[in-house]
Amino acid sequence: MDLITINADFITRYWDYFTNVLMEYSPRLISATIIFVIGWTAIKLIKKLIMSIMIKREMEPTLSKFLADILIWTLKILLFVTVISRLGVENSSFVAIIGAAGLAIGLSLQGSLANFAGGVLIIMFKPFKVGDFIEAQSVMGTVKQIQIFVTQLSTVDNQTIFVPNGALSNGTIINYTFATTRRADLTIGISYSSNIKKAKELAMEVMLAHPKVLEDPKPMVLVKDLADSSINLAVRPWAKLEDFFEMRSDILEQIKLKYDENGITIPFPQRDLHIITT
Repeated sequence: MDLITINADFITRYWDYFTNVLMEYSPRLISATIIFVIGWTAIKLIKKLIMSIMIKREMEPTLSKFLADILIWTLKILLFVTVISRLGVENSSFVAIIGAAGLAIGLSLQGSLANFAGGVLIIMFKPFKVGDFIEAQSVMGTVKQIQIFVTQLSTVDNQTIFVPNGALSNGTIINYTFATTRRADLTIGISYSSNIKKAKELAMEVMLAHPKVLEDPKPMVLVKDLADSSINLAVRPWAKLEDFFEMRSDILEQIKLKYDENGITIPFPQRDLHIITT
């Protein structure tokens, strides 16, 4: 009978303690829950509002998504800190924990952070955009996607290449689609026995007759080198960006045919061998 009384007394005291704690923390828990629900809903609305504003202002999709993600994650962290503060957790200790965790993560992800910083620089300064044809880090391709850590390229033979943004932002980038026109730098060798003036006139004739060679800037033909086995002519036609590769191929083919018709020889490397007998 005494054991039953002791157990009942213990349960009563435990229940009273639990009730008191519940009554004390219920307002905090309820208010923290309300703050979380309202804050989370507000963050979703803010994200939609920001994205709609950026779309109306025709901002680049990669940049708008990146800025929106940074803002949303900042708001989520602030909401989390507000909720746990409402529950009674000290802000100072929580900030110290976040700082220590951030330091540890930063030390372990130095390469990734460099790529992240490179992605930010690319998005901010825009040396290229989605759809541009670029050459960088010994690869060439069309930019398909600019992500935070890597940039995705598609090569002319339909291979996909992921270039780290850290190396990309710190290296040389050639953007072939930055301008609307492009010049073909062709080198065509003729033999020393050929008529230089005639060869230049024929090359110019081919370029002026081609429909995709621009009149302005004017095409040029210059003597570039007096090489070992040939006189090298620099042939410089201009074309619109979308016509460049077709124009370049046509000019090379038509100059070869025109030279063959007019007796202009395109020599191959050769070496004279003198045999001395004793």
